[in-house]
Amino acid sequence: MRELLIIVAFLSMFIQSYSQSMKKTYEKEVLAGLERTKNVNSDILTEMDIQHLPSLVQRYLRYVGAVGKEKVVNFRVEFEGVIRSNPEDKWMKLTSAQYNFTDNPTRVFYIKARKMGIPASGIHLYKQETAIMHIKLAGLFTIVNAQGSEMNQGETVTVFNDMCFMAPATLIDKRIRWEEIDSSSVKAYFTNGGIIISATLFFNETGELINFISNDRFETKDGKTYKNYPWVTPVFGGYAQINGYRLPNGAKAIYRRPEGDFCYGEFLIKKVEYNCKEFKN
Repeated sequence: MRELLIIVAFLSMFIQSYSQSMKKTYEKEVLAGLERTKNVNSDILTEMDIQHLPSLVQRYLRYVGAVGKEKVVNFRVEFEGVIRSNPEDKWMKLTSAQYNFTDNPTRVFYIKARKMGIPASGIHLYKQETAIMHIKLAGLFTIVNAQGSEMNQGETVTVFNDMCFMAPATLIDKRIRWEEIDSSSVKAYFTNGGIIISATLFFNETGELINFISNDRFETKDGKTYKNYPWVTPVFGGYAQINGYRLPNGAKAIYRRPEGDFCYGEFLIKKVEYNCKEFKN
């Protein structure tokens, strides 16, 4: 019995050590971004700044309340939600926090979840046009260890998606090229260095962005096999006032597989902060 307790204590220390290691990586990358952007001037977003945008995007920026507020150089978001790897899997509850930096597109995402009662943690990191996703179960078993060209391209889509839904003021970015499609949708091309991705944005009559579809993202379960399916993130729960802006309450993450749509995640926005100066857990 004593030996078993020693083993359990050792494993507990190992798990905690590994989780802290990923958390330290998260903190290190966030602090680097905060240091880089601390002196970036965040002027007020004006009507003049948005005149080059399609009328639907202009209306969206006015609707969310971005016009008349500071331009965004970074933002922090807290989520709650559920995720799964397969349609037949049970949902795993999750909490997460992320920071995005707009000067040199960077996304640092830290996630905690539980699978069958066992803790899982992971980090998604996108910087300098390069992305990694590392997730472990109980600090011992690698669930996903993803990197490479598919990840780099796919996470560029994610970065642009974040801009659209959580920091609409960033849509004035000169790295975005716009095409008007019809009275309710536009197409955008976002360039980061050598990577170019595209997405179609759909708006309702109120001016809310209600859906986002891109063909430039890849589904992977292990970081080894990638499949290119349309990626869709429809809003659910409507829009609400969050930190002085009208933002979506949440969104679903869906891959449109040939056999049918697979919703692998639902995310609720709990908090959004802009132009952060200090690190928060």
